[in-house]
Amino acid sequence: MIANGAYQASVALAMLVGLFTVASAQQSQKQTQPNSESKSAPAKKGNAPAAKSAAVPPAPGGGQPTLLGQFGTWGAYTASAGGKQVCYALSEPSSKATEPPNRPRDPAYIFVSTRPSENVRNEISIVIGYPFKPGADANVDIGSAKYAMYTQNDGAWIKNAAEEARMVDAMRRGSDLVVSGESGKGTKSTDRYNLRGLAQALDRVAQECK
Repeated sequence: MIANGAYQASVALAMLVGLFTVASAQQSQKQTQPNSESKSAPAKKGNAPAAKSAAVPPAPGGGQPTLLGQFGTWGAYTASAGGKQVCYALSEPSSKATEPPNRPRDPAYIFVSTRPSENVRNEISIVIGYPFKPGADANVDIGSAKYAMYTQNDGAWIKNAAEEARMVDAMRRGSDLVVSGESGKGTKSTDRYNLRGLAQALDRVAQECK
């Protein structure tokens, strides 16, 4: 799981740098969904899918994320993206399954990020590890609560932005989160995340990024 290893920390920073870079580009130019199957960090703007860069940008200044603390399966991090502070809680699935079985995938993650300079708090993003089926939603189950996630390439974000705060609250109180989706090649996936420690990780993120 996410610990203080250099590899996981570098992946986390690359994802957040990509998110920041693409989200900033969206402010000056409205982009349409690309046909590329390239993979990079997800970006979100409003309720419309945001285009993603073709490659993950390098860390600004060659810097590395700082691990603020490890809380169960969740790591709390801070980093600099384009000279602006980003804080985030990050975890990997506790279990993964595909149908058909054993289909190859890139690593999957879920993270909850805060970007004070953009007045963004607790934004939920999911990286699934393959390009989603175009136009198809992903689904998240937290106990009896269900949330639709719009998708773009290998990223997913909550479809109804008004539900995001409620989803974060459900994650804080829940024990497991299950993400289901389908790739462009018809592979269906089910990822389960252990939510133990998330509440503490988010509290630490809020303390760092006020």
